[in-house]
Amino acid sequence: MSKEYKDYINKIKLNKILVVITRIFILIFCIILWQYAANKGLINTFITSSPKLVLNTIIKIYNQNNLFHHIEITIYETMISFLLATLLGMLISIILWWNKFIDKVIDPYLTILNSLPKVALGPIIIIWSGANTKSIIIMALLISLIITIINISNSFKSTDINKINLLKSFKATKLQILKYLIIPYNYNTIINSLKINISMSLIGVITGEFLVSKEGIGYLIVYGSQVFNLSLVISGILILLIVSYLMYLIVSLIEKILIKNN
Repeated sequence: MSKEYKDYINKIKLNKILVVITRIFILIFCIILWQYAANKGLINTFITSSPKLVLNTIIKIYNQNNLFHHIEITIYETMISFLLATLLGMLISIILWWNKFIDKVIDPYLTILNSLPKVALGPIIIIWSGANTKSIIIMALLISLIITIINISNSFKSTDINKINLLKSFKATKLQILKYLIIPYNYNTIINSLKINISMSLIGVITGEFLVSKEGIGYLIVYGSQVFNLSLVISGILILLIVSYLMYLIVSLIEKILIKNN
């Protein structure tokens, strides 16, 4: 390895370190500024809270043995909807690619459902399924499933037609084309859909918890707003940010493993 190349690699590493340090500095600076404004009475902590009040609220929830319970409920609901959306989305996308007639029939319905705010279906889902975990999972599934189907289905359709015709010229069956061309060709899109699914599933779960739940991170946020406890609202949002980031990291790790083994 040449000296110039080593210098180039070190420069890239140094730049990454500086980016991370800058991000941390901005976050710490904002927290300190927020707490300083609260201590000096520059802001009304009743409507803005403060880092100290938020931390005390999280500790209070933890001491009541409710913190991890709410987190577990939200993660459980998110993972169920995530797995269902991924499997069903993949299966339905294959069906739409396999049968062009079904694809043409279903396409406008997918477009309409995708543009429809799913929260508008909340009252119907609650009436049909009850105010329980099932309704929350259905809500999350509706939000993530449609996006998954559209992304993967469009990706299947954009597969190089010349390669498809080449396989057909060798008398390849439709199943063989699917197995050896369509899925491998769109492997990255399928993997990337996992990242979209996990975020959309979490959005759907929180939306569902806003409507019907009596437990979970979404419930903490709604309950805090109902009793005008902004510290609880911000605590719920902070916990949600941490959970969503950790789930994203897990999916990114799975993505790296799948790409490496592919």
